[in-house]
Amino acid sequence: MDKGIINDVVEFVRDTFKAEYSGHDYFHTLRVYKMAERIAEQENADLMTVRLAALLHDVDDIKLSPGTYENKDRAVGFLRGHGVSEEMIKNICNIIGEVSFRGTDSVTPSTIEGKCVQDADRLDAMGAVGIARTFAYGGSHDRIIHDPEIKPTVNMDAEKYQGHISTSVNHFYEKLFLLGDMMNTDTAKKIAEQREDYMRNFISEFLDEWDGIR
Repeated sequence: MDKGIINDVVEFVRDTFKAEYSGHDYFHTLRVYKMAERIAEQENADLMTVRLAALLHDVDDIKLSPGTYENKDRAVGFLRGHGVSEEMIKNICNIIGEVSFRGTDSVTPSTIEGKCVQDADRLDAMGAVGIARTFAYGGSHDRIIHDPEIKPTVNMDAEKYQGHISTSVNHFYEKLFLLGDMMNTDTAKKIAEQREDYMRNFISEFLDEWDGIR
């Protein structure tokens, strides 16, 4: 399989997310792609599978395309149109189906390739970029930044998490601060540790400023 398919899928993703401003945009996909590739090289995973799964991981996301989510129609259509084998398509779709955070129903991917993509996606929800994406998503979904009277909800299953409406600050406690312990690979665990520290320092400063302490 030549590298031309990578150029084509990048353009496909760019077109798919051209009007997306919630943080699940084209540049998010590119960051996940680059990080997944970096992790895969360390973990001796199949690079082409990881690259394609990373680039296509959000095109059928339930938040962005609920009509294609169940059968991964966009991903499957693209891959079949480029002559990818049915076995590889199945593997890629399995990876895409296992990537998402679903609260207590989150799954550990069944392959090393899936673990690389899931780790890369979760790392992009952490650190400085993760902070920016949290508030971008919150603003685009009419969520308030913070309300001390609204407490975080923990231990949500997939159904509760999917329909949960909270604040942007609570999202750190409901998801982002949990991700470090959910990483699959040693490479990702090391990166996650630094990014989590950055987020915790940010939230500490934010709450001090909110309360007028600083």
